[in-house]
Parts: sequence; C-alpha cells; structure tokens
Amino acid sequence: MALETSAEKPAPVRAIANAISGWIDRLGAVWVEGQVAQVSRRPGMATVFMTLRDSVADISVPVTCSRLLFDGLEPPVVEGASVVIHAKPSYYANRGTLSLQARSIRMVGLGELLARIERRRQLLAAEGLFAQERKRRLPFLPQRVGLVTASGSAAERDVLENAGRRWPGVGFETVYASMQGTRSAAEVIEAVRRLDADPAVDVIVIARGGGSVEDLLPFSDEGLIRVVAATRTPVVSAIGHEPDSPLLDLVADVRASTPTDAAKLIVPDVAQERAGIDHTRERLRRALGGWLEREQARLDAIRSRPAMADPRTLLDARAAELADSRARIRRCLEHRLDRAADDIGHHRARARALSPLATLQRGYSVLQDADGHVVTSVAAVAAGASLSVRVADGRIHVTTTSTEHIEETHD
Repeated sequence: MALETSAEKPAPVRAIANAISGWIDRLGAVWVEGQVAQVSRRPGMATVFMTLRDSVADISVPVTCSRLLFDGLEPPVVEGASVVIHAKPSYYANRGTLSLQARSIRMVGLGELLARIERRRQLLAAEGLFAQERKRRLPFLPQRVGLVTASGSAAERDVLENAGRRWPGVGFETVYASMQGTRSAAEVIEAVRRLDADPAVDVIVIARGGGSVEDLLPFSDEGLIRVVAATRTPVVSAIGHEPDSPLLDLVADVRASTPTDAAKLIVPDVAQERAGIDHTRERLRRALGGWLEREQARLDAIRSRPAMADPRTLLDARAAELADSRARIRRCLEHRLDRAADDIGHHRARARALSPLATLQRGYSVLQDADGHVVTSVAAVAAGASLSVRVADGRIHVTTTSTEHIEETHD
C-alpha cells in the first residue's frame, strides 16, 4: 500500500527505503540477457559482484551471485561475455541501490551468438541497410582519411604505414576507441560520428585485427550498424581477417579483408599511377608520332604530284582546252551562220520567184485605172480614159485612144 505522507507529516528516509524494498521483494524472478561489463571478486567474500550491460542501449544494472555459483560456471564468466541470468530484483535499503540476485547463469554459446547475429542481419537487411544501391564510391584521392582503431594497435600501424608508402601525401585524422569489450561499440559509434561531422574527412576507416567471434561482437552491434548506415562519409570496414564477417562489413560502403587491404583501397599507389601516366604518355607520343608521319607522307605525296611541282602545267592544259573549245565554238557558229545564209538565199529566191516584180521584170505590166483598180477587161476602159501602167522600174501614165476585144481561142 502507498504511504500516506504530507508536508506536515513526511515519512523518514528509512520508511521510504523499506517500502521500496518491500515492493521490489514482491517481484518475481526474471530472465535477463546482457553482456558482462565488469566482474569484481573481493577476497574473503562469498559474493561476486558483476555489472550487466544492455547490448543496444547504454543501460547497466549490478548483479550479485554466490561465489559457489560463479566458480561452478563452465566456461568461466569473463568481461565481455554474453550471458542469460535468472535473477530476482533486490533493493538494498541501507545504500539505496537496486541489484539483481543471480540464481542461475547461462553462458550464451557460439552457436547461439551466431544465430542471434543472423537474426539481426536478416532484420537489418529487411530494412534495406545492406542494399547495394546505398553503397558509395570511395574518392580516388582522399585528402584526409579518418581512422577509428585502438591506440598503438597493429591495425593502426598497418593502415598508416601502407597508406603512406602508397601515397605519401595522404593525411590521417585518427580517433582512438576500444576495439574489444563492453565499451567498444559505444566508443566506435562516438568516433564515427565525430569523423563524419568533420568536413575535411573524405573517407572513414574502421580497423581492427583478427579475433574470436566474441571479440568481434561489438562490430555487429545494432547501434553501430545504424550509425554507419546514416553517415554522409563513405566508410571502409577493415575488421579481422578474411574469414571474419561482422555485420559492419555488410553496411559499410567497402569491405577490406584486412587493415593492410584497407590501405590499398583508400589511396592509389603512387608508383603504379606514375607508371600508368608514363605508359599513357608513351602511347600518346607513339600515336601522335604515327599521325604526324602519316600526315607528312600525305603532304609529300601531294607535293610530288606534277600539278604541285609546276602549277603552270594545269593552267597550260586548261588554256589549251579553252582555246580548243573557243575554236570549236567558232567553227560551230560559222557553220550555223553559213547554213542560215543558205536558207535565207533559198527563201529569197523562192520569194522572188513568187513575187509580181519578177513577172514584171520578164516584160509583163499591170494596168490600173485612175482609182487604182487593176484593169482586167477592155470593157472596163473607155476611149480617152487615163490609165497607169506598172512596169518593173516604175509607172507609165497613158491615155486610151481606143480598145480592142480579142477572142480567146481554146485548143
């Protein structure tokens, strides 16, 4: 039942603490899953103190168990191990602390760990975090590389030495974090966020050497996977060796089999690039030289032609063709003119043959009266009439003295 308190009648601390203790004691035992963050075995005490940490959230709770129970575990519990504990919540009123009294501890075996990682992989894959279209290409030549690794580790040395040997001008921004243990995932998350917020960092490398499945558990942490998926900077995962495959490898933009391989992926090899440039330059030189030789040969062939050797040859030939064409045109025109003159002569002769003037020139004449009418009969002319006679070269004016009618005779 709730305590009845007021400002005038407050309850003492012991009453509140005892009430809380009573409420919690009425709770039943529960099964709890987590990761052992700390183990403390004090000499001479029959109780072992542990800290159980949540695998996703930054929440932990103290756990107590008997030394007999703890020592009887096989394999023994070590910091970083994943366990399932059957415990009863307990409130220690003297110190005001809540803890779990362990009654049974079960180690999470390797098979179960792998099964849980697989279920987590399927869940995250269904969300599309591992989709290929989310992958980003690494910059060809990053000016600054962010490195997340343990201080003084072999992975750090491999990345720095190999990258510096391949491209001496590359710069590194190294952020140290625990690569193993209960704080590893949280520290790696903080390091990735810090490097991703730096605009000078072009690519982030998370590097760690090999280890057991338990050692690499932080790199399958769901929180870390989601943070890497949300980064704006390309991420290279260089965790463990070739057979190791934490979930970080699936969400990263590029997976490196080893830290040394990561150094080869993030920066080009200056010797190879220089050799490639030299090879390309030589190919260009040969191509350009061959093109110049072909063009020079074409120029030489053009210059060797008679027309280019003596350009007047073409002019002379064209002048001769022009003169010949002019002569042909002249002959053709003269021939046509001659034919036209002949035709005109023939037409003139025919016209003259048909002309009355030609008849007059043969001695014939045309007799006309005063009105200009042609006289064709003696009946139309009276004696003393004035007439005109048209001859070949003019007219003769005459006066009729008399007329004579001549009878026509027919054979």
